[in-house]
Amino acid sequence: MQGNERVGRADSDADAKRRTNANGKTAAPSDSVGATPTDDVTAKSAADAVELQGKDLEIGYPATTEPVVECERVLLPAGEVTALVGPNGSGKSTLLKAMANQLAPDAGTIRLDGEHVQSLDSKELARRLGLLSQEHDSPASLTVEELAYHGRYPHRGFFESVGDDDRRAVERAIELAGVEHLREKSMKNLSGGQKQLAWIAMVLAQETDVLLLDEPTTYLDLHHQLRVMEVVRTLNREQGVTVGIVLHDIGQAARFADNLIAMKDGEPYDWGPPREVVTEELLSEVFRVDASVDADSPTGPHIAPHRAIDE
Repeated sequence: MQGNERVGRADSDADAKRRTNANGKTAAPSDSVGATPTDDVTAKSAADAVELQGKDLEIGYPATTEPVVECERVLLPAGEVTALVGPNGSGKSTLLKAMANQLAPDAGTIRLDGEHVQSLDSKELARRLGLLSQEHDSPASLTVEELAYHGRYPHRGFFESVGDDDRRAVERAIELAGVEHLREKSMKNLSGGQKQLAWIAMVLAQETDVLLLDEPTTYLDLHHQLRVMEVVRTLNREQGVTVGIVLHDIGQAARFADNLIAMKDGEPYDWGPPREVVTEELLSEVFRVDASVDADSPTGPHIAPHRAIDE
């Protein structure tokens, strides 16, 4: 398969350029977007980070006879932000669901720091991996703060009441998501963008080692899109959280992510640091867009689209 051959080459090239820290974990190259940890707290968090890996995957749905996604290898490196990009229907969300154990692969394995995700019970997995999917619903009577407390359920026993750790986690999540002014409002009274921020607060309150986000900037204006992406980078840099995020905006992905996985027709087309992956060839072949790329921009590859390429 062409896509898997390309991603295999990207793995080899990127691995040669990546460095390994004292604990054997891979770390971002020094010229990638997102600085290498420089203080003791961040370095410790990065050393304790967790990777998520899939191998020989075939992923489909009950209604499909053929796999929607086929992938020989996909890796979310420990302590890094990896963005999945590609056109509609390329398999980004399907792959993310499988990585979160929300969709069982027809073949292949998914491992969280070496452990098969399907061997973990739901509560243990929820303590280690958080998912914000595109489809979510909550009772309209819940307030934003009450929804955030739902993110703490994996950390409490059935009869345990809310503790200091829960309160601290919820307060930090509400602050990071920027919904302090909404905490007492009912979900039914929020706009689509405000609801999205409330859900982000809930998954942040979960305080997991790995965070998977499926198009978290949907419904948000540009200000709040940037706020969400800044929160992602803060969690990654300060807490060493490993992040996998599906984004439609490849420019935004190139700015905030350490790695990109470009998907085409259900397969990884290329993988690696944004400065290597985001090329005019990729934009033409994957996104069907004629564009120029300035790879030397200080904030990551800058894309100037010119026209849509006819199918």
